[in-house]
Amino acid sequence: MPTRRFDPTRRDFVEQAFALAGTAFAGATLAGTSAPVRAAGPNEKIRVAVIGVNGQGGQHLGEWIANPDVEVVAVCDCDPAAYDKHGKRFEKLDRKPDYEKDVRRLLDRNDIDAVSIATPNHWHALMAVWAMQAGKDVYVEKPCSHNVEEGRVITQWARKLGRMCQMGVQSRSMSGTRAMMEFVRSGQLGPVKAAHAVCFRRRDSIGLVDTPAPLPPGLDFDLWAGPAPKEVPIRSKLHYDWHWNHVTGNGDLGNQNPHEMDKCRWAIGQQTLPKKVVSIGGRLGYIDNGDVANSQVTIFQWDDAILISDVRGLPIKTPVTYGLKIPNPLDKACAIFYGSEGFVFSPNYTSGAAYDYDGHELAKWEGGSYQQHFANFVKAIKSRRHEDLHLDIEDGHLSSALAHLGNVSWALGEAVSPNTRPTLAATDAHAKASLDTFAAYVTENGVDLAKTQLKLGRELTLDPQTERSSDAEANALFTREYRQGYELPRV
Repeated sequence: MPTRRFDPTRRDFVEQAFALAGTAFAGATLAGTSAPVRAAGPNEKIRVAVIGVNGQGGQHLGEWIANPDVEVVAVCDCDPAAYDKHGKRFEKLDRKPDYEKDVRRLLDRNDIDAVSIATPNHWHALMAVWAMQAGKDVYVEKPCSHNVEEGRVITQWARKLGRMCQMGVQSRSMSGTRAMMEFVRSGQLGPVKAAHAVCFRRRDSIGLVDTPAPLPPGLDFDLWAGPAPKEVPIRSKLHYDWHWNHVTGNGDLGNQNPHEMDKCRWAIGQQTLPKKVVSIGGRLGYIDNGDVANSQVTIFQWDDAILISDVRGLPIKTPVTYGLKIPNPLDKACAIFYGSEGFVFSPNYTSGAAYDYDGHELAKWEGGSYQQHFANFVKAIKSRRHEDLHLDIEDGHLSSALAHLGNVSWALGEAVSPNTRPTLAATDAHAKASLDTFAAYVTENGVDLAKTQLKLGRELTLDPQTERSSDAEANALFTREYRQGYELPRV
């Protein structure tokens, strides 16, 4: 499989960060290509191609079709059945979108202004960079990256080439959420320096088999694998369950919880990676072909703030409130932001309410739709200002990297006894509330820790400026080995 013609020579990652500071420009053409930024007029439709429509990409497709400022000109998926299942939707359009199996052929087209990426996570960064190099703006699903380094590399390319690149965490554009965040940042709750990102979503076992997953008819597995090893995974099915294998996915810490961690990081006002990270958990309650945690508490610490991610994939049998006086216990995906005078509870992507610590409601917000986030991307394409994006790729990188840091900590950990706790933030009340209720949750689900072991991750210390750890083994997991022909281009 040939290497993309855009690939530059790899340079040291830390040197890139400094060298890039003086090289950012807008409206430029990439040397050696014919990929100028096309400035769309205010009444001109943006021509969009959607890449990956077997799952979340179907949502993308619907939002782009509904946007009057957009024309969907092509759909790309290495599995032709993914395109075919949207046939009835295409019949209602004036023009049926073209089908492309190979993303490289898609990106060579000159009639595409922007791409919308909803592939498995291991493809996100490479597709985003290739697309920007080919003159396209990029909307990319969360997490925008599969590892820590990739998000920074995407950001560097976006700045160097003047491309608009937005991550798909739709709450960033919801009117209710934006009003809620204005209140949080206004100081009316006092300093907000702690937050909880919650993902209580039941995830069943994917089963235990000893044979490769059957490949759907017509699927090009070389394209599906892309930068990952070309090895058909051992599991019962190929699609969707890639979330639960570290080679292609990031578990629910990187699947659902980037939504909530992004809101939390926004609320506590942190614009760098944390200085310390530790994660504890495991793939608890069943033995299957998955190899990422299904239940995991991760603590992120800055100099003046803390964020706790609480992921639980087994049933919640005793309601969890962390001791707060809230109308309903925590459920599914939600977030809490703690101020000195009260807290905000955000139960979904569109709403939230503020309370004092006696449980009295102080304010309430709701409203918004997915379309607002897609429309915001179109607005930025027309303005050519990344500042207009509600979730510019740099913010997307920081929120995605939190998941990757937690998973690196956990991957480097060791099996521990049930009562073991991290020493990081050991006296913090919010971290303690998570760990106390997590221990009860494990017990209530009858988890046999002799069979599915609890693992305490390694505590990582980070330099937020270089986005590197003092731990060489951790740094090795901040990137990956890329298959020949699918190497990630560095700036």
